[in-house]
Amino acid sequence: MQTRRKNGYRRKAFIENALKLVEETGGDLLLLFLSTPSSCSWFLKSGLPSDKVVLVIPESVKVDEKALGSAQIRFIRNWSGNQTRFSRIKYAFLGGIMNGLVQPDDRIVCVLGPAGREHLDTLTIHDLHRSWSEEFPFDPRSLLSKNLLRIVMAVIDIAMDIGAVGREGKSVGTTFVIGDIENTMKLSHQATFNPFKGYSKRERLITRPEVVESLKELAKLDGAVLISETGAVHAAGRHLDAAARMSAQLHGLGSRHRAAAGITKKTGAVAVVVSESTGRVSIFDQGRIIATLEPVISRRVV
Repeated sequence: MQTRRKNGYRRKAFIENALKLVEETGGDLLLLFLSTPSSCSWFLKSGLPSDKVVLVIPESVKVDEKALGSAQIRFIRNWSGNQTRFSRIKYAFLGGIMNGLVQPDDRIVCVLGPAGREHLDTLTIHDLHRSWSEEFPFDPRSLLSKNLLRIVMAVIDIAMDIGAVGREGKSVGTTFVIGDIENTMKLSHQATFNPFKGYSKRERLITRPEVVESLKELAKLDGAVLISETGAVHAAGRHLDAAARMSAQLHGLGSRHRAAAGITKKTGAVAVVVSESTGRVSIFDQGRIIATLEPVISRRVV
């Protein structure tokens, strides 16, 4: 009991200092990553101010969402699998922007610890409007202008699962292309049979669990998966014909990534690519990588 109280005191002190940093640096938000039901319950009872706090909670963690709402505590859900810490932060930014809790020019303080644990040990500060200059820049503004972010986030979740565990214990690489179906069809051809042909739009929605599982299985096929702006899978097994020229950003990446860059350069589509060798998920728009996410690989054999 004494150890638990001491840990609670340390956690509260860490968060209080992070909130001071938000205030002193003119920050907009504190993203607080809580990974267990008990840590969420603890925050509800902590008495900490929540007006500038947004909780980031894994999708698989069961919490009393009504209690959080009654306490006017805002929260977003994160992918349930394990990611690197910076990847968890970038995913939370995407989810926050999608839900209107984060703006692309916000200054944000993040507090987090190891995935799945209550321990908090990391504090980072991000000026989002200045964060576009990393090697693989995080820039969701073009996705917002195309109204594709919600569908892209659903596809990212599928891609992260594939990147983390592959399929049947083996590493898998694949490409998803979202939006501008008419032009992506013109700039691609069927490399194998299309398993979605003949099904109604409702039966092809990526919000359906059976479609999600089918996409994970079909990731083993050659070719890309094409998905409409409304989230309906249009085709699988498509070979993309619009490969991009090698650029500094694409250096060291393979044909799958170059094809994704090419198709998004020549159309209004967005592409999500899973690297077979690393499991890294790259998001392409307008011919360039706008974000990468790094699931922690588990139970895979190459």
